[in-house]
Amino acid sequence: MSPGRSQGVDAQAVPTLSDMVESGALGRARDVRPMRIALAAGEASGDALGAGLIRALQREFPGAQFAGIGGDAMRAAGCTCWHDARELAVMGLAEVLRHLPRLLRLRRTFRERVLAWQPDVFIGIDAPDFNLGVERWLKQRDIRTVHYVSPSVWAWREGRAQKIGASASMVLCLFPMEPAIYTRYGIDARFVGHPMADEMAMDPDQAGARNALRLYSFTPVLAVLPGSRVGEVQRLGPTFLQAARRVAEDVPYLQIVIPAANSECRKLLEPMVAAAKFRALPPIIIDGRAREAMVAADVVLLASGTATLEAMLAKRGMVVGYKVSPLTYRIIKMFGLLKVERFALPNVLSGTDLAPELMQDECTVENVAAAVINMFQHPDVIGAMQPTYRELHQTLRRGASIRAADAIARLLR
Repeated sequence: MSPGRSQGVDAQAVPTLSDMVESGALGRARDVRPMRIALAAGEASGDALGAGLIRALQREFPGAQFAGIGGDAMRAAGCTCWHDARELAVMGLAEVLRHLPRLLRLRRTFRERVLAWQPDVFIGIDAPDFNLGVERWLKQRDIRTVHYVSPSVWAWREGRAQKIGASASMVLCLFPMEPAIYTRYGIDARFVGHPMADEMAMDPDQAGARNALRLYSFTPVLAVLPGSRVGEVQRLGPTFLQAARRVAEDVPYLQIVIPAANSECRKLLEPMVAAAKFRALPPIIIDGRAREAMVAADVVLLASGTATLEAMLAKRGMVVGYKVSPLTYRIIKMFGLLKVERFALPNVLSGTDLAPELMQDECTVENVAAAVINMFQHPDVIGAMQPTYRELHQTLRRGASIRAADAIARLLR
């Protein structure tokens, strides 16, 4: 018997290269690589959502690779960021038009890099003006796509849901009223809850937050948040700060804390505070720490947006103001684009007027100051909101990142 035969190997059973190609075994060998997940998030809220989702997906897919557009939180979670999330932080029709050439170049470059990377799935996190176009382009090229955070189809043109379905294989919704809208158009949409509701305590520690921010424990506190984008601060900052000065003249020993979302916002806020000429305790500007400021406060004066949800979860009274550019507002009014009577998230979710809303021309120094003073003078109004706050908190507390990761894992498997 030959030495080759003594090993029990049948030479005819050994596959040749052509056999492997024909059977697909060579292709499968090349496909043995870590799961690749591409993501794109705009601004700080999307960055936080992306970080939580990445950590949950790492438990589903150990060793997975993550790359795309994100911020510091997503980088810390393990994402290789080809671009920074702040590059997408543009809002309002007029503002988008001004930045449109840059955004189109970025989108074209980014989607081609994603396609070359050949991810197993692309996840667009919020930023619908940017992400939905990327998703649609990738989906047409057989990349699975997920959109995390439904655009506000309940407020703006419900028919967009059908177009979103052409972009995303699945939509992950943060609010319970959203999936039903997509179902009407035959689109797979899941309510996963809101990560912020998972993170925040049902009974926030106000004394602890005041101590951490070095505020007096037993005097009233007003938190002022005129937005996280430069444009928002430019439009709302002067009105909010002039109103805060009037509140300080009416509410004795009032402490005012102003979280600056970033260094650019701080540079804008500092001269605005000086121009407001506070006569009592001067406001304190802090870097970030918006959530701590809300928890420390008795009343929060803030721009409409995700921060209103955070103030609700902090169980604080709030007054909500908002202004967009005059051109954006004229377009909204001309075409009847806004389909809801309420725009602050606590009011939308509850279907009631929990928080005073002052939009555009109603957002004046006099109106804002009067609404805030009324809350300080009638704390029982805030107390009456607490049962609704708690009910909404429970509704949104669903383990959102884990649910979202589970839905994505099911899509991939």
